[in-house]
Amino acid sequence: MLWFLLSLLSALMWATADALTKRFFSDLNPYEMGMIRLLYLLPFLIPLLFIVSIPPLGAAFWAIVALLLPVEGAALFLYMNSIQSSPLSLTLPFLSFTPAFLILTGFLFLGELPNLWGAGGIILVVAGTYILNLNKKAEGAWGPFRAVLAERGSWMMLLVSLLYAYTSALGKAAILRSDPLFFGPFYIIALTLFLLPFLLLTKRVRIAALWRRPWQGMAVGGAAAVMLVSHYFAITMVQAAYMIAVKRLSPLFGVLYGGILFGEEEIGVRLAGVGMMISGVFLITLLG
Repeated sequence: MLWFLLSLLSALMWATADALTKRFFSDLNPYEMGMIRLLYLLPFLIPLLFIVSIPPLGAAFWAIVALLLPVEGAALFLYMNSIQSSPLSLTLPFLSFTPAFLILTGFLFLGELPNLWGAGGIILVVAGTYILNLNKKAEGAWGPFRAVLAERGSWMMLLVSLLYAYTSALGKAAILRSDPLFFGPFYIIALTLFLLPFLLLTKRVRIAALWRRPWQGMAVGGAAAVMLVSHYFAITMVQAAYMIAVKRLSPLFGVLYGGILFGEEEIGVRLAGVGMMISGVFLITLLG
């Protein structure tokens, strides 16, 4: 049962980090928001590298990391842009598309067909998206789908979900060539070192903005650190599919944060939509 509580904690802390980032740093640009998320994680993660053993790292590992970092950076800044520009309840639920995209990429590139459970899960995710966008402005049968394209943060997070399908597959390959407890902190540190010099040189990030609210930044970093640590402890206790399925409850917490902290509207309808999307994720992850 401990694995379940840790997985649930990981989901809650993921949504908490998003809510704190939106609450305290939405006045910055998305690049600065993303770097604050990474930089304030470092004080919590760097000590872990002195605790875990460093496994042998071959050429294949470094090649995978080189392919991962640019895409992960693009996903991070799209993610920040999404939660900055739109309600949490209309952005975070779209992360539920990542497992569906993994099935679709498996079909397109490997010819792998989903079983009935996987196909049913995809249908539930799409149906949940429809319910999520049911409102007075979404006129006609196709209105809720058009609303996704009209809401900047929604289609951005949908793109993030697609990028995460790519990074999830490659990330798994990197973990198999290293160690889960090592790869977590290493990857965040590597991503920070990869992005920060470029963003400073191109003046997309102002140093003063990064240190303007240190305590709020530490709160964001602390929530993200708890999310990562609980994730990796949980995944060592149970099959990865079960842990990931529970962690996919994160959008549910995000919708609740949207209603409680930001006064977002139509939370009841959006909870119904995200509930259906999460049900689809459970089918895909556990049975698909």
